[in-house]
Amino acid sequence: MLHTVDLKTLRAFVTVARAGNVTRAAEELYVTQPAVTLQLKRLARETGLTLFRRTSTGLEMTQEGALLAAKAEQVLAALTDFGQTAGHLATRVRGKLRIGTIIDPEFTRLGAFLNALIESGPGIETTLRHGMSGDVAEGLRRNELDAGFYLGDPRDHDPSSDMSAEGAASLFHARELAQLTYRVVAPPSLAGFVREADWTQLASLPWIGTPQASVHSRLLTRLFTNLGLRQNIVAEVDQEASMVAMVRTGIGLSLCRESIALHEQQSHGLVIAENVRISTKLSFLCLEARTKDPAISAALDAIRRVWG
Repeated sequence: MLHTVDLKTLRAFVTVARAGNVTRAAEELYVTQPAVTLQLKRLARETGLTLFRRTSTGLEMTQEGALLAAKAEQVLAALTDFGQTAGHLATRVRGKLRIGTIIDPEFTRLGAFLNALIESGPGIETTLRHGMSGDVAEGLRRNELDAGFYLGDPRDHDPSSDMSAEGAASLFHARELAQLTYRVVAPPSLAGFVREADWTQLASLPWIGTPQASVHSRLLTRLFTNLGLRQNIVAEVDQEASMVAMVRTGIGLSLCRESIALHEQQSHGLVIAENVRISTKLSFLCLEARTKDPAISAALDAIRRVWG
């Protein structure tokens, strides 16, 4: 009956099989030649097989020896894989990561990001909280979120940006992901007033507004304030899809991403103001002071791999 083969004997057998010579195998294993010979004899005795034949040039494996050596290689490879997996599990990043999400998941590549995050830190438990960009920034400031997507300029929520002293540390670490353009869309009934209009002419028309936490509100408030104008808001919603739906019903104008504006123009006949547009950026935010946190570092790595 075959007893359990110890790993030293198995390694000696595989090393001799590779080297074809006991002396070279002993050198590779840093043991004496008699020790290797003894291990081979023990394995042959316990298996009841002739593993090698002596030739004028060294050792030649028998057919049974070659088959057993192939199996031994698999065992040692599995053992190596076991050790690597154990090491990975012992050192993998663990913890919870609260992520702020905005707009539609396809645009932010949320699914691909979460998949990459699982690869970077399989021990990280994620919680998603959907809202507006301003909610993400404030959530980070109040330690209610660990990271999140953001539209616009993070300095809008950074008190340090108002400091006059040079070298003031930024509150947020922002990884810029994409530039995007916003357009003004209007119902067909307002086509004659909107299509060739500038911002001054558009300000007095009926607008569908958004909460202050929305990038739409921040972009338009800054623009109209700089022009000394007051935006004529007649209704307020907090979802881009709802804004576009209200434009379709004829209530008023709205700001929306260019890709959506072009789709709505093609599919529902909405009118795009040809002479105005606003550019901004999509970023992934965390607090600057927390970029070295293992879970957040894993999230930043995942974002880099998904967005390049």
